[in-house]
Amino acid sequence: MCRGALFVAVRGAHADGHDHAEKAVKAGATAILGDREGIKELHGVPYVRFATPRRAAGIIAHALSGNPTRDMTVIGITGTNGKSSTAYLTQAVLQQAGHPTANFGTLGYEIAGAMHNAPHTTPFGEELALLFMQARDAGHTHVVMEVSSHALDQDRVAGIHFTAGAFTNLSQDHLDYHQDMEHYLRAKLRFFELVEGAGCFTVVNADDPVAPHFVDASRGRCITFGNAGDCRAAHIRPEVASTRFTLHTPWGSTPVTLRLAGRHNVWNALCAAAITGGLGIPLDAIAEGLGALTRVPGRFEAVDAGQDFHVIVDYAHTEDGLRNVLEAARALCRGRIITVFGCGGDRDKGKRPKMGATAARLSDFCVVTSDNPRTEDPHRILLDIEVGLQREGKRKNEDYLVIESREEAIRAAIGMARAGDLVMIAGKGHETYQIAGDQRIPFDDREAARAILTERR
Repeated sequence: MCRGALFVAVRGAHADGHDHAEKAVKAGATAILGDREGIKELHGVPYVRFATPRRAAGIIAHALSGNPTRDMTVIGITGTNGKSSTAYLTQAVLQQAGHPTANFGTLGYEIAGAMHNAPHTTPFGEELALLFMQARDAGHTHVVMEVSSHALDQDRVAGIHFTAGAFTNLSQDHLDYHQDMEHYLRAKLRFFELVEGAGCFTVVNADDPVAPHFVDASRGRCITFGNAGDCRAAHIRPEVASTRFTLHTPWGSTPVTLRLAGRHNVWNALCAAAITGGLGIPLDAIAEGLGALTRVPGRFEAVDAGQDFHVIVDYAHTEDGLRNVLEAARALCRGRIITVFGCGGDRDKGKRPKMGATAARLSDFCVVTSDNPRTEDPHRILLDIEVGLQREGKRKNEDYLVIESREEAIRAAIGMARAGDLVMIAGKGHETYQIAGDQRIPFDDREAARAILTERR
């Protein structure tokens, strides 16, 4: 800590920053910011009270960085699924239109073509302020970023001036943190409260059941997308490596060739079209930009080693996400769908049987395996998933296998695949590790699948 620093004492789930205030002062802090009442001085330095210290810290950090977002167009995207793909599509359109665009999200923080590791989907306020300053200094005029529910609940995006905010969808996830869907929804809605001011607007998935809440929360112009939205898709024609459709918008209609497979990606493209159209990007540039993106890492990503069946890796780790990718797979597959999946430990346990049931209904065969067990017993997680499979009438060793080792599970699925089949490896997508206990073990579904396919040849 540098001398003259402000120490922000935040109360966390397991610790209180106030317990470390004395150490911070000895290290050079000249003031403390916290939420305790009745304190004017602590450990010999001034104590500043603010009801929400994280929010104050974000505002201060952005101010010290010169409030870079006031000189940029910032687009935030929130929702359970589709944030990363929508952000990549939005970035592709903006860059096609000549706007240098940074991208902050689950896959990393991209500035001037360089990718930095992302410990969080949405960084904390002080880190975000630095990233925005770096993006501005690198010549970026636009930034597209994913906004997680954790970040909203923890005031990580305080101090950012958003030009546009988009909502993709809402389905069960993170209930280990938010407790129930009402609190989860409330956290997401907080984002739209931050999108206000001249020229600001929101984008909402009109097909989602909670869409009216987001439309009502919009403080300015609201553009919708989906079957009943302002931006719609017609004549959707799915193909193995692309999807063709006609894009209808308030600014006109145009054919689009999306080089991403799956109907769910059409909806991600509609969201990106609504965002960029709202920013005034011409329709031809929107269509060209949507068609320019060839892949999103770990999102319906094909692994091809010359085999006569498909292998797809996807990040789907919720019931809704798994349903989307399996429905997309069914439209492309003339053979069987063999699904490899698991659920993370120390996370929302309620979605495990639901994901099991979804996989059972939409797959011909399942291989249940470990995801990131963290500190939980992997066998307990697998049993929770099995409940959903068995409720759908599936029988162990006949309709599904349970193989704890993820590598061996992928090997088994690929080993039983025949010409025309599709192996869906879901849950980890772009991740290059597994978390077991307190260890982060190198493991990449794509690399594992490719190695196994090469062995098979």
